[in-house]
Amino acid sequence: MTYQEFLTSAYGRKRYWARSYIGWDRFSYCQPNATHISLRNLELDHYKIDVIITQNVDRLHTKAGSINVVELHGTLYEVICLSCHKKYCRFKIQEQMKKLNPNIREFATMVRPDGDVDISEDQIKQFLAPQCEECGGILKPDVVYFGDNVPRERVMKVTQAVTNSDSLLVLGSSLSVYSSYRIVLQAAEEKKNIAIVNIGPTRADHCAHLRISAKCGEILPKIC
Repeated sequence: MTYQEFLTSAYGRKRYWARSYIGWDRFSYCQPNATHISLRNLELDHYKIDVIITQNVDRLHTKAGSINVVELHGTLYEVICLSCHKKYCRFKIQEQMKKLNPNIREFATMVRPDGDVDISEDQIKQFLAPQCEECGGILKPDVVYFGDNVPRERVMKVTQAVTNSDSLLVLGSSLSVYSSYRIVLQAAEEKKNIAIVNIGPTRADHCAHLRISAKCGEILPKIC
């Protein structure tokens, strides 16, 4: 779904929230893997990482115990009103939707990485989407959709973090999205050491001083 579609399509919003409602319990139950734990260790035990910049919206780095995490594209754990800009915890919105939709099942066996699931058209049609309790405005997950922009203050925070670093480690990303690719471009322009660990080529391979084609979960636990 694009940002414009979310803004202009009441049906699109209803479809999003219905799918998110059903997939939320399983999505929010997900736990950190070996890569998240290894990065936590590198940050807090070995003092090798100053900032973790993640494109993921699942908050698993925080669950793993990492402290200084920048969620580049936001997080599904927060919801924002597009009118009054009040923010809500996603669990609170789940409770609101449960009250609005007592006859909709709240469980899914297959959930995508963004918390989305497949449900029937009948379920979507009868679903009541949540609204802001303060002003009745449209609620949106506080994430960056396609066609949306990363908030300027977040961009500035990332830019400063790269400037303050002596090296950049890219893990498990093809860097196809420009918001992440430009981080590597900045690091290269500032003559930082750049290492990339990813299965398959990335958009920034030409910038890397070290390139490892492997699974992050197999490499990182061996060094920390």
